[in-house]
Amino acid sequence: MRAELAVVGGGPAGVAAVLMAAGLGLRTALVEAGRVAGKVAEIGALDNVPGGWSDGAALARALAADIDRLRAAGRCTLVSGRALRVRACEEGTETELADGRVLAADAVLVATGVTAPDPGDVPWLDAPRGLRLAPLWRTVPERIAPGAPAVVLGADRPLGTWLRAHPDAAVRLDVLHSAADTHKTEEVAGDSRVRLTEVRSATVTEEDDGLFHVTAVPTHGAARRLRTATLLGNLGSRPALLDGDLVPGPDGYCDPAAQHPRILVAGDLRSARYQRIVTAQGSGAEAALGHYYGARGVRDTNGPPARRPSRPDA
Repeated sequence: MRAELAVVGGGPAGVAAVLMAAGLGLRTALVEAGRVAGKVAEIGALDNVPGGWSDGAALARALAADIDRLRAAGRCTLVSGRALRVRACEEGTETELADGRVLAADAVLVATGVTAPDPGDVPWLDAPRGLRLAPLWRTVPERIAPGAPAVVLGADRPLGTWLRAHPDAAVRLDVLHSAADTHKTEEVAGDSRVRLTEVRSATVTEEDDGLFHVTAVPTHGAARRLRTATLLGNLGSRPALLDGDLVPGPDGYCDPAAQHPRILVAGDLRSARYQRIVTAQGSGAEAALGHYYGARGVRDTNGPPARRPSRPDA
């Protein structure tokens, strides 16, 4: 298999890159292990994406339809499989898949996004190794046990998104978070369903009674002990890296400027700061467009200044 541009990851950044590349006439291959826009489909509410999308499911269907349309027109190949590593070689790039296939391309655009961190790797959280938390952003209110509050670990941005998605949900969320997340809590501080506690540390155990026991040491005040049947994760994200020639920075994210010229990076993988659907789409389209011009030796220039039109009476 060979393409002019291989795109790894079928989320908003990857789909935008494929659309741009196909529109420029590039032979494009999209590598995706699951459904196109599968993670987007589970977002409950969208209020910062142009186009009037009400939820992630509607946007995901539209993104998947874009890829289906390009495939039907012969302008894109969908490669179903999990990418393990990307490499730059003398004549292009190689993307190795878990099943042993190798996709050759002139360049590869990596848009693998982010994944949830393991609770045991979070500095302020002491949790059993291997504990898997149900993500808040995927949780429907009906799954939260009535009566006692659900305990949410972390105050990342999906907290506000979830509350906006379920404005009438009669739930209570006891949110424990580190000082690093405090600036993110402003948008939910007025919601009566939320109790926010900034903590220095929290310890989680799972007891024989089927409940989670959480001991929280607040930044200010005495320790709190909580028991809950519903423990949810909202701890942010970490880059979903591939092996090979990707160059991550000290924080694990991949600055596009630090990569090999044939290895492009787009979407949430670039930075912890710009993890939004709109910024992902823009970066994917921009990376594909930059590759197109760069491969043809077109310089990045604004050109000469525009001439000011003369006045008719001058």
